[in-house]
Amino acid sequence: MNGVLAALRERARARLDPVHWDFYEGGAGAETALAANEAAFARLALLPRVLTGAGPADPAVTLLGERLSMPVLVSPTAFHRLAHPDGERATARAVAAAGTVLITSMAATTAVDEVTAAAREVRPDAAVWFQLYLQPEPAVTEALVRRAEKAGCTALVVTADSPVFGRRTRDDRNGFHDLPPGLAAENMRDLPGAPPGRTRDIAMSPALSWADLRRLRELTELPVVLKGVLHPADARRAADEGVAALLVSNHGGRQLDAAPAGVEALPAVADAVAGRIPVLLDGGVRSGADAVAALALGAAAVGVGRPVLWGLAADGEAGVAAVLAELRAEVEHILTLCGAADCHGLGRDQVVVRGATGVRPC
Repeated sequence: MNGVLAALRERARARLDPVHWDFYEGGAGAETALAANEAAFARLALLPRVLTGAGPADPAVTLLGERLSMPVLVSPTAFHRLAHPDGERATARAVAAAGTVLITSMAATTAVDEVTAAAREVRPDAAVWFQLYLQPEPAVTEALVRRAEKAGCTALVVTADSPVFGRRTRDDRNGFHDLPPGLAAENMRDLPGAPPGRTRDIAMSPALSWADLRRLRELTELPVVLKGVLHPADARRAADEGVAALLVSNHGGRQLDAAPAGVEALPAVADAVAGRIPVLLDGGVRSGADAVAALALGAAAVGVGRPVLWGLAADGEAGVAAVLAELRAEVEHILTLCGAADCHGLGRDQVVVRGATGVRPC
């Protein structure tokens, strides 16, 4: 793990309530998938190309029409006000200042319009995307979409890997199933079916299907990113259905504990869509080297989740800014060391698997 991130992680752990630390850090079941995300990156090495004449690398990318300062965006994570009183506002300001995209969670402890307002205090064109769980009641889904649109979000990120909630061992052991008084999932307030001023629960349903995704796309002109795709057949289907991008993810190891690491699934997903739409990845990204390896394997950008929470808990907005600045600097440095002029200048043959007898192609 990157040393700056490791230090922030330890500071965050010291500051957080142990129950809340476990909520952020924990995974499903025996946490096999959680551990696999970082372990899979640790098995990868980068083969640099030399004498390319590429010059210093430019780490900027364009994604769904947004110009990002680096191929790293912030994946959705819940309940930022457990980490710091400023919560998602602090995160939004730091991400906007870093010039990248924040995907704000449907389970945020700050309403989406306040998140976008905080981001645009820093940068008027700051990009905020809204993470959405399709709800079994279409009227609830539509109300959430309209809120995101009104707030100025520029994409929807539909999490598709949650037909039921994951079984989180640490949360069960700690009895953590409700937020402390004064905190709530603010995007769930005043929705159809909820008493005025009250929130309703986020519902999961195994009955949701591609038809529900199709109905969502008919509701809005916002581009739709499908998150939680691991199977190449689902990737092809999503491209056929007209989604704008895919996010390869095992939900940070918090859903199916038997799932592979995202980076293990990435090459097959990238091959399945064959460049028709961008492929993103999250889960286990802890350094610029991890991000560059994912780019070489077919990702257009990567998302980080827990490292942002570590920065937020350790030092608020400044901590989030430190995480993003470090990752950007590392990505730029490693691209240059690998002989690439930019994020598109890498080949899959530059990623190899470490082994006892040397390296072999990934």
